[in-house]
Amino acid sequence: MASSAASSLRGLVRPSIPIAPRIHPIILARAAFFSTTSSLAAAPPPTIKSRRDLPKKQKKTFKKKTNVVAVKKPNPGERKAFRKRIQLSNNSALPVQNIDELTPETLAKIESKGKMFALPDKVVDQLRALEAFKTTQMWNLFRRPHVLVRDETVELMRRLEGSMEKKEALKCVLTGSKLSGKSLTLLQSMSYALMNDWVVLHIPEGQDLTNGNTEYSPIEGTEPLQFAQPVYTLKLLQNILKANKAVLEKLTLQKDWSRFTHLKQGATLADLVLSAKESENAWPTLNALWTELTLPGRPPVLFALDGLAHINKMSEYRDPSFNQVHAHELSLVRVFVDALSGKTKLPNGGAIIAATSDNNTHYHPSQELVLSQLEAGQAGREIPKPNPYEKKYDERVYESLKNSYVFRIEGVSKDEGRVLMEYWGASGMLRTVLNTRTVSEKWALGGHGIVGEMERASLLTMRM
Repeated sequence: MASSAASSLRGLVRPSIPIAPRIHPIILARAAFFSTTSSLAAAPPPTIKSRRDLPKKQKKTFKKKTNVVAVKKPNPGERKAFRKRIQLSNNSALPVQNIDELTPETLAKIESKGKMFALPDKVVDQLRALEAFKTTQMWNLFRRPHVLVRDETVELMRRLEGSMEKKEALKCVLTGSKLSGKSLTLLQSMSYALMNDWVVLHIPEGQDLTNGNTEYSPIEGTEPLQFAQPVYTLKLLQNILKANKAVLEKLTLQKDWSRFTHLKQGATLADLVLSAKESENAWPTLNALWTELTLPGRPPVLFALDGLAHINKMSEYRDPSFNQVHAHELSLVRVFVDALSGKTKLPNGGAIIAATSDNNTHYHPSQELVLSQLEAGQAGREIPKPNPYEKKYDERVYESLKNSYVFRIEGVSKDEGRVLMEYWGASGMLRTVLNTRTVSEKWALGGHGIVGEMERASLLTMRM
């Protein structure tokens, strides 16, 4: 019974159907067979553990084809020489007719006021050797150098003439507004001295002596310790010889300087200057030359300096203890200051002239106070008193300037401005109709006759 029941139950079970093989693996294999990708693409991605493993962007660079031209670099000092070049003629300018040349007596005559005069070629060469021309002056616009004789010019030249007659040195400080013509007045003084056979010494920029850009060395046996500037002094001696050679060759030595030279008896001052071939002998030679020029029987001497404020302050030099050196302790500055203060006498007459500069200067309370007191005393006004709260007054500046005569230079008159503008027009530089209105306009725009401002208002478009 049991076996029959089991067999009947087996008959009721659904018969098993054979399952066909799965085709999905076959399809994947065929797809992989026809795929063009690498088998590595199916590899699992790399594990990223830090920011360094992140993919980085590739920077695309495109090189541009450029034509490289070889440029010659300027030689040492060539840029400075180009920046400081002085051009005294312009062949494109028209030659001005009916203008007289300067003579030894012209600048001191009252009849010369308000007239233009041409500088002789010989005087131009001497002034160039003395570095009297400035890069800020517009000499390169005209055919040849000319100067305007102003009221102030005649007055100063008459004082120079009087100093030669009285055998007493003129100690003068030129001051005034910016671009008023102080350096040009100093140039006219040197022109007068050169044409009258004076010996002229000129320091173009007082800043060059105190800014620490030239070599210096202590002078043994001086108390307080003074310092010489041998390289600058040697160049100064060479400039003095170029400008005054005709006068120095006529003067023989009166003292014995055999301790540093090999000159024989009868040698001239020109031979003395030529004996300084090395910078080590520059300062003893200049000291000997200055001593010879201050002896009786010599020609008058004009010692000029531009940039007075720079030689009345603490310099950029240091002594052996690393203390700042005052400018008056520099030997070359000391020679000028002693002559300006009257400590060094000029028995043959002459002048010591210093010019202030508002274009390149700094405020100096001691100098401003002394000049204002001297100017007020000359005009009969109340003398200014020092500021009790000012701590930067320098007694050495007062001692060096207290015996000076302050000569103020301001703007030109309208008549002098007309003469100046007529010269500009005759040279082809001023291309406007010159009438009363034009002259008044340029004179007013120039700050009531300030020559430099008038040049800016009239000739600035012509300057290259």
